[in-house]
Amino acid sequence: MASSLSSASLSYCSNVSLNLRRLDSPELLFSARKSCVSLPLNIPEKGFLSQRLCCGIQVPRATTEIVDGRIVEEVSDKRRERGRVLRVGIICGGPSAERGISLNSARSVLDHIQGDDLHVSCYYIDCNLNAYAISSAQLYSNTPADFDFKLESLAQSFPSFSEFAEHLAASVDIVFPVIHGRFGEDGGIQEILEKANIPFVGTRSNECHKAFDKYNASLELDRQGFVTVPSFLVQGSELEKFDLSRWFERNQLDPNLGKVVVKPTRAGSSIGVAVAYGVTDSIKKASEIISEGIDDKVVVEIFLEGGSEFTAIVLDVGSGFDCQPVVLLPTEVEIQSHGSVGVSEKDAIFNYRRKYLPTQQVAYHTPPRFPVDVIQTIREGASLLFQRLGLRDFARIDGWFLPPSAHISSFLENKFGRTELGTVIFTDINLISGMEQTSFLFQQASKVGFSHSNILRTIIQRACLRFPGLASHSNVSSPSPRRSKSSQLTEAFPKRQGVQKVFVVFGGDTSERQVSLMSGTNVWLNLQAFDDLEVTPCLLAPANGFSSDNKEMDVNSRTVWSLPYSLVLRHTTEEVLAACIEAIEPTRAALTSHLRNQVMDSLMEGLKKHSWFTGFDISDEQPVMFSLEQWIKLAKEVQATVFIAVHGGLGEDGTLQSLLTAEGVPFTGPGSMASKTCMDKVATSLALNHLANLGVLTINKDVWKKEDLMNIPILDIWHDLTSKLQCETLCVKPARDGCSTGVARLCCAGDLAVYVKALEDGLLRIPFNSLSKAHGMIEMPNPPPELVIFEPFIETDEIIVSSQSTNENENHLLWEGHSRWVEITVGVVGKLGSMHSLTPSVTVKETGDILSLEEKFQGGTGINLTPPPLSIISNKALARCKQHIELIANTLQLEGFSRIDAFINVDSGEVLVIEVNTVPGMTPSTVLIHQALAEEPPMYPHRFFRTLLDLASERSM
Repeated sequence: MASSLSSASLSYCSNVSLNLRRLDSPELLFSARKSCVSLPLNIPEKGFLSQRLCCGIQVPRATTEIVDGRIVEEVSDKRRERGRVLRVGIICGGPSAERGISLNSARSVLDHIQGDDLHVSCYYIDCNLNAYAISSAQLYSNTPADFDFKLESLAQSFPSFSEFAEHLAASVDIVFPVIHGRFGEDGGIQEILEKANIPFVGTRSNECHKAFDKYNASLELDRQGFVTVPSFLVQGSELEKFDLSRWFERNQLDPNLGKVVVKPTRAGSSIGVAVAYGVTDSIKKASEIISEGIDDKVVVEIFLEGGSEFTAIVLDVGSGFDCQPVVLLPTEVEIQSHGSVGVSEKDAIFNYRRKYLPTQQVAYHTPPRFPVDVIQTIREGASLLFQRLGLRDFARIDGWFLPPSAHISSFLENKFGRTELGTVIFTDINLISGMEQTSFLFQQASKVGFSHSNILRTIIQRACLRFPGLASHSNVSSPSPRRSKSSQLTEAFPKRQGVQKVFVVFGGDTSERQVSLMSGTNVWLNLQAFDDLEVTPCLLAPANGFSSDNKEMDVNSRTVWSLPYSLVLRHTTEEVLAACIEAIEPTRAALTSHLRNQVMDSLMEGLKKHSWFTGFDISDEQPVMFSLEQWIKLAKEVQATVFIAVHGGLGEDGTLQSLLTAEGVPFTGPGSMASKTCMDKVATSLALNHLANLGVLTINKDVWKKEDLMNIPILDIWHDLTSKLQCETLCVKPARDGCSTGVARLCCAGDLAVYVKALEDGLLRIPFNSLSKAHGMIEMPNPPPELVIFEPFIETDEIIVSSQSTNENENHLLWEGHSRWVEITVGVVGKLGSMHSLTPSVTVKETGDILSLEEKFQGGTGINLTPPPLSIISNKALARCKQHIELIANTLQLEGFSRIDAFINVDSGEVLVIEVNTVPGMTPSTVLIHQALAEEPPMYPHRFFRTLLDLASERSM
């Protein structure tokens, strides 16, 4: 999505200036009120989405109402009839920079543990350590900043932690803390719960405090007999440079060029971690961490050259206070050098961006590609460490495997981890592992037979065993064993009464393929909640490096893989494909099966003692490969509905839609002609040009071939563009791509030269601030687009999400509103000719003028204001806007669902169209979910995706 206006539209919005941006502060500060009025969420069913009937769901959601100004989420009568329900309180948020990831983890836990026998209440700690009871709907926000500024009217606040603890003691049976970093993993929240005698999942406060501090944990590991990495503690003292110089010398490091890693001692998700060279650089980067407020203690460690990073989940399957840890199959973290720019690959580390933004810069291998004996050493060592540090229930332990050739002369020979094959070193203990949908916890658990729900419920039930008062909840069970539905593709498909087959397809070739994987995974997991559906995840594999625009390629020969459960949970489509090929390679498959059986035997040794554990529910299956043609014929044979989650390329340009239509296979989203029109941004504008008098405006565009850009002088191109489009600043974007890949603001001919050079060299990303105006990393399409579009770019007024507003009616939003235009994105849902507009979201950019790939899709990043605040858009203008959006959707002959990006005039409701996405993002924090939750009544993700599926099944082919 890019902010741009045509010259023909300038008369409608002169002097437009809309730059939606947050404050520069790394942490927004929000004040907490001591009283509030909560918004009722139990609104009688009405509206389009509520008319969609969905049956057969396995995990009923709580209904929410307000009693005496307090949020109360009621359990169903069905649950009461079955006996006492275990009440779990999820607490997320916190003061650290990881609070956005915490929100994502809490959302995932909520999605997968609720059922007739378990009820969830949600709580949030803001960055000022104020506690709130929130509706579960808030967990589906992309970032806490989406709702932080309106907590006073949205949630129940608690004046103190003592009153918060009193509420928890009365309202929940056990707390599941899902706060990453400070206050969550350092023992803060655990200490509050302990003082109030409230049962909770995870390690006790004292042990958390010791294990979370990387420097102190390293000292403890050394005392416990483990190999450790030599380290030095920096706390801002003037004398430390001299002491650090001596430490460099002791560890045989060049004081001027010696390579080290500098990181906060008490922060997770690789926040603040950097590579430094020599003493001066180390002190400089340590001081930056301290001055930025990330931590006041920094550790300097030797850079482990030639090592391979790994991470291992530990699950305690013991009884009561008897610890019986079992380490699951570890994961190897491989840093890759695909098109890296700006930073030497020798400095590559597993940083925040690599962890949470799906790109080819990192790949995961479960189990690791290490010798079997090394894997056994990792599992044995992590188990010992878990016991000796007094950890509880579950944890994630990270470390390194160094080959024998690695420089480890300073390490003691008699320490645990030294083997003939190399050295295993444990470096980080994560007391509350990330629990996003494809996190290490779920990757490793699925490899040994646990679904998301099963592993989370096992952790919760294990925690209950430590608290005698929770003994009556032994009826809280794991899901019944079941087979992954992918294997059924190879069977005769006996038709079961009332069961509908669904193929969710994702992947493809475009730069949007990683987002496609996130979307497909989310849809697949949500639709699995319905027991009348058999949902099969399917990967559309890349076309051997050819662009989807290559007309010489035989589309029908493209490869589609049906996937078993564990192979879906990957970081990138390339990983999924590699895992498919690896899974059918006999030697590797046999090794994985052997290791899997070892872990499962160890797990069952402990779990068989517990009546609540009903078994593993993910079977060990292989993927199945089809040609696209075979796959479509199979869909027709078994009467499956195809849920399309392939963004861009043949998934969005009408090609796949045409093939499915030819075979009479129902599918989600618009038909082939509408998809083809919307994929072409120029064709979209032409199709809507005649609506100008009705309040729908379009943007002037100029299309250029990549070849011409490289062969014509840059100054000539720049003069031609600015003259034709009558502007001084341009927006450039691929003609047939989306998701903000390749979208940039060009302020001068020099910027155009940088962009054209990136196209010519096939760069995968343009580094931060390579252009004349500050910007974030610009991900580029791969392969480079053959056609690009230039449009006028108009700067926009900034919207600031802040607590500094003095006007109480503005709800802590600062917006001067000179231009009277804001940027929105809005979903449309319905049947052909009668599309319904959801409530638009105002998009707020945090960095630069273009909504970045991270802000759209990286968890915990990007702000969407849903619904738009009344201080910005009036209800009257919003209603007109929705009418215009519906006019656009019906004019373009959209059906099923799509997303429209546009500007809206906050006074008139006029709409200026940017682009239309016929296969919009469906990730866990997609704006479409926010908008569905704003409907009356709120439409939760599982119901929303079922609605879209039902629309597809009902469409006339």
